[in-house]
Amino acid sequence: MIEIEKGRASVSHDATIQAQLWIKYKLLDNASRGKLNFRDVGWKAFSQTDEDGILLYLLSTLGSPTRRSVEICASDGRECNTANLLLNHHYTGLLVDGNQDHVNAGRAWYANNRATYVYPPDFVCEWITAENINSLLTAHGYEGEIDVLSIDVDGIDYWLWKAIDVVQPRIVVIEYQCHLGAENSWTVPYRPDFRADEFPMANGWLPTFAGASLLALKKLADTKGYRLVGSNCFGFNAFFVRNELGRGFLPTVTVDSCLQHERVLWSIKERFPTSREFDWQEV
Repeated sequence: MIEIEKGRASVSHDATIQAQLWIKYKLLDNASRGKLNFRDVGWKAFSQTDEDGILLYLLSTLGSPTRRSVEICASDGRECNTANLLLNHHYTGLLVDGNQDHVNAGRAWYANNRATYVYPPDFVCEWITAENINSLLTAHGYEGEIDVLSIDVDGIDYWLWKAIDVVQPRIVVIEYQCHLGAENSWTVPYRPDFRADEFPMANGWLPTFAGASLLALKKLADTKGYRLVGSNCFGFNAFFVRNELGRGFLPTVTVDSCLQHERVLWSIKERFPTSREFDWQEV
């Protein structure tokens, strides 16, 4: 039996265990009717932190009619938000990255993986902009409803999600800049060739001027028909769900509630003063 304990789920990468967990989530949610939170269900198999568990919970309770996903800026696809779905849950997916070496490595890895060699995901090398995102999706057969859209480009994330209109994801996972706090509705100005590494990096690797605040993304979600339902455990990846899904058991959460981890509080205190003077655009 799979046991769910407060703050963690005892699971492995094993597909059989995850299949049981999918069913367990449904049963638990039917009994609890929304009393579970993301800290109860989050865990990591291939995601950066606990996104794998959160996505499995959301998909098992909200439904996953298409088993299709799109990930923008997937690196080599070995550690990303949709890898677990592709490897363990028979998803078809589109992975996009702007680095040809990453794409080559990812294609080889999925082609040689026992779980995906029969039908590996589409892996595309492309520098994504607001102007080409929809045509790229359409060219690779992604239109209409999909289950998951993940965006993590450390740059024009806000503008990419704003531009996307050829797919209607049920769930959107998108990175936000937690150091911008709860009150600022900011994004980097749109520039198709924007690169975060043109600006100083905190601690040598944390982008200082990139992406958007959670409030900016929440406002954008409102216009696109989505609501904020939570974040990953460390407070930098947000989960949005289409408004008509899960209304009876999956509550909307506040921006502030996603910014309470100690890492976030440190970022607001230490990183925000070094980046507030950049040319943020209020939206």
